[in-house]
Amino acid sequence: MPGLTRKQQATIELAAKGKEPHSIPDAVKLLKTFPPSKFDQTVEVAIHLSIDPRQAEQQLRGAVSMPNGVGKSAKVICFCSSDKVDAAKAAGAIEAGADDLIKKIDGGWLDFEVAIASPDMMRDVSKLGRALGPKGLMPSPKAGTVTPDIETAIAEFAAGKVEYRNDDGGNIHCVVGKLSFSEEDLTQNLEFFVNLISKARPAAVKGEYIKNCVVSATMTPSVKIAI
Repeated sequence: MPGLTRKQQATIELAAKGKEPHSIPDAVKLLKTFPPSKFDQTVEVAIHLSIDPRQAEQQLRGAVSMPNGVGKSAKVICFCSSDKVDAAKAAGAIEAGADDLIKKIDGGWLDFEVAIASPDMMRDVSKLGRALGPKGLMPSPKAGTVTPDIETAIAEFAAGKVEYRNDDGGNIHCVVGKLSFSEEDLTQNLEFFVNLISKARPAAVKGEYIKNCVVSATMTPSVKIAI
């Protein structure tokens, strides 16, 4: 194609290959052959399911620690009583507290990625629904972010434990690592997550469950995975 650089031409040719279904190891191998960027790209899997997101029993949400991590840490806060603030911060929380933290967030502060809460705090934290809900930051027992063991939860999420949940279209997106990871580590993480979603199939879903699955990096086209 005239006017294209070698890098652009290579990307187009590889993108065409990516439209064909590949095994997970082969999909990862192809993904790592795309022309490199100047930064370490995040690798994400997207799975389209035949669930009905309007039905509560068919919704999927949870949190997972990948076998080989995801190559990043997260900013974690914790809603807890005053006697647990020091322990929460020692575990890795950048902010911890009760009324003071709620007031800070209600005032517009949202410089964090995960919110943990002890169960006794949820009555007060629920007041932040309009601020946290739309951004997916509201603590939830299903996601493991409402727990009496706040120290363990903080440490896990700060170390890279990731949440996943289906959107209104029945899609689930989840980070599985960095492009700099070895093929073996990326393959293991990807297989682990796909198997996790497969086993979480709601009983009400009949017939084909996983309709489509692709993996991509920040700056690459997607590669289709054969399920």
